[in-house]
Amino acid sequence: MRIGILGTGNVGRALASAWALSGHDVVVGSRRPDDEELLSELGELAAAGVRIVGAAAAAAHADVLVNATPGTVSVAVLESIGAPALAGKTLLDVGVGFLEDGTLSHPVVSLGEEIQQAFPETRVVKTLATVDRNVMVAPDSLEGPGTVFLSGEDAEAKKVVRGLVTDLGWSDDAVLDLGGIATARGQETFAVLFTGIAEATGTYEFGIRVVLPARGTA
Repeated sequence: MRIGILGTGNVGRALASAWALSGHDVVVGSRRPDDEELLSELGELAAAGVRIVGAAAAAAHADVLVNATPGTVSVAVLESIGAPALAGKTLLDVGVGFLEDGTLSHPVVSLGEEIQQAFPETRVVKTLATVDRNVMVAPDSLEGPGTVFLSGEDAEAKKVVRGLVTDLGWSDDAVLDLGGIATARGQETFAVLFTGIAEATGTYEFGIRVVLPARGTA
């Protein structure tokens, strides 16, 4: 599958490497695709066969476009590409926005919803927003199974995204479909609890798991 990733930060790099290693055709979109310093920093991606291109070129390449930009700038980045170029595409959104004081930039309506509202012809699916970049691509690094979530309106797009998540190592039964894009609010606001857990445990590398009642209990 052709995957375009917007964002050259730690999350974008981790996802690009993992999907390239699993056999996908991956490009990373940057505002500075010809910057020699940036290209040097991304040398490991190039070694894995990942190309660095402009944001618009990444969107044009992609069957699935991945938003791994900071949530405070995500809509602006997508607007720079333009709605016509995004129409009909599946957009996998992992972004969470933080303000300078550490509070969420989307405390009421999620970034996932904002993207869907701004680009109604794009099939937005929120996922992987509840784990850090290392656990995203190495769920087997945890002591036990975890749960990740899907939020979105389009069933076919969620099926495609589920497949990409399992390509990262998550089992199919570890992926829980929450429903429509409004449920992305829960994924994003979990960041507040995530930070508290990280401070309490001394690590960002942990997962969460949905535990259901034992069979036969009320």
